[in-house]
Amino acid sequence: MDTRTIMIFPEFHNMDVIHFYRKQYDPLSALVKPHITLVFPFQSNMSNDRLNKHLSDKLMNIKPFEITLNGVTKQPGELGNYLFLNIIEGKEHIHEIHELLYSGLLKEYKKGYPYTPHLTLGNLDSLEKLEMAYLDASKCNETFKAVINTISVEVIGASGESMIISEHRLPE
Repeated sequence: MDTRTIMIFPEFHNMDVIHFYRKQYDPLSALVKPHITLVFPFQSNMSNDRLNKHLSDKLMNIKPFEITLNGVTKQPGELGNYLFLNIIEGKEHIHEIHELLYSGLLKEYKKGYPYTPHLTLGNLDSLEKLEMAYLDASKCNETFKAVINTISVEVIGASGESMIISEHRLPE
């Protein structure tokens, strides 16, 4: 049974800054590129063709859009001690896509957690480390801008590595 997830892989001109923080604070930095998760990892025997048809149907009216990220937020909780890069423009589009994808075919995989679009910079193993990472990353005044025109589906490999199995271009 495959574990898949659906994500946006934004390309910023200043990606090196994101890589700098992720390399320090995100244990997944070597396994998956910087991303915004739309559908969280789910296990299913569903065919890739069926999943791709779902995405094509749900995304047919979504046009490319711009996002802007700036500033960080810390999110401690039972699932981890996360450091997020905040999405300050475009999050309503991301939230809309999240809701569309979790309707119909993927509805059963939606968790009860509130969804806040973000890009993960870190997941720390203690609150103290999260606080230190937050203070460090808060010094960054960079703004990150990108046009989102592709939604990707990945399979998570046995070692946690990301393997892109399909990409869906948003219609112009």
